[in-house]
Amino acid sequence: MRIFLNGGGDGAQTIEANKRLNEVIDHKKPLLYIPLAMESEMYPSCLEWIKGELREVDTIGIEMVTSAQEIIDKDLSQYCAIFIGGGNTFKLLYELKISGAFEKIKSYIESDGIVFGGSAGTIIFGESLESCILDDTNEVGLKDIAGFDVLDGISLLCHYTNRTEEKDSESRAYLLELSKQIKVIALPEEDTLFINGDEVELIGSRPYHVFENGVVETRKCGFKLCR
Repeated sequence: MRIFLNGGGDGAQTIEANKRLNEVIDHKKPLLYIPLAMESEMYPSCLEWIKGELREVDTIGIEMVTSAQEIIDKDLSQYCAIFIGGGNTFKLLYELKISGAFEKIKSYIESDGIVFGGSAGTIIFGESLESCILDDTNEVGLKDIAGFDVLDGISLLCHYTNRTEEKDSESRAYLLELSKQIKVIALPEEDTLFINGDEVELIGSRPYHVFENGVVETRKCGFKLCR
């Protein structure tokens, strides 16, 4: 399993993570970009953004899907990696689940496929979307909010400590209470957790926060998954 979980940053915030991505991909294959967390009218600008964001990543091109059905129709093994971008987390997971693309991506990552997620594209790889209820609205009426759970029971939140002091204070209070039920890692935009097998490497310049059993711990290092 090789998954990059970025806290929602771009530009200078993700330079080192993009370098690490470039080290592990097959440069003879294109990259597949999934912008489905955004509204469809934003897709053209999303494509321009990803081309700029990954300009230093050596691929033979970037292909973008505009529907979850396109993911179903593709042979994912023909891509060096999948990049799942940000937007509304509930919309993203809803489209992946109702189409069956969720299971296809799950099989891809279980076959050692490489995924880079940012913001919503990171949060869906946690155990549950309950961690982002204060950040995103569930306008699609998603009932099954379980994510890919690649961190063995840990849910995720992005943009933590990059927002207003009031918003971070609200999130902290919510996550402290939620952590009595589930464990949550809250990532700043500058950090990326790279899951490489059982090892989780921290790529980034700032600490991230682990909420568990009603308390929060600040960490500046990676960790090992207990499988």
